[in-house]
Amino acid sequence: MAMSKSRETTPPETQVEPRAKRRVFSIQYKRSIVEQADACTMPGEVGALLRREGLYSSHLTDWRKERQRGNLEGYGRLRRGPIAQDPPLPPAHDEQQRRIEQLERENQKLRLRAVKAEALVEFQKKAACLLGAEVAELSDDVC
Repeated sequence: MAMSKSRETTPPETQVEPRAKRRVFSIQYKRSIVEQADACTMPGEVGALLRREGLYSSHLTDWRKERQRGNLEGYGRLRRGPIAQDPPLPPAHDEQQRRIEQLERENQKLRLRAVKAEALVEFQKKAACLLGAEVAELSDDVC
């Protein structure tokens, strides 16, 4: 059987499921669920609570660990990532202090740049000695 060119075949439409969004629970909700689970005394009550709320037991264990660490108190930790060991310096209170801090940072950058420049000059002197070229000013006896 030959297919006619006049009839175009369209491929069947595919149904792509939208990607599921990750659920995000507020700290107040987590705290209330942990408190309700702690209040359960009869066997099976915790399971019924989890089924009613649509949660997994791993949620409950993670939230209990968070409560032990103190992350369910207040607003909790708002930023993700590693916790800084040294607390950040408090902001400068007056314009003069800010200017001093800025100049100290600039000074540190310039000192580092000067050290690099001196190392480069020393390297150039040694290269000139190895190649036999005369250096106009040899303050140190490099050769």
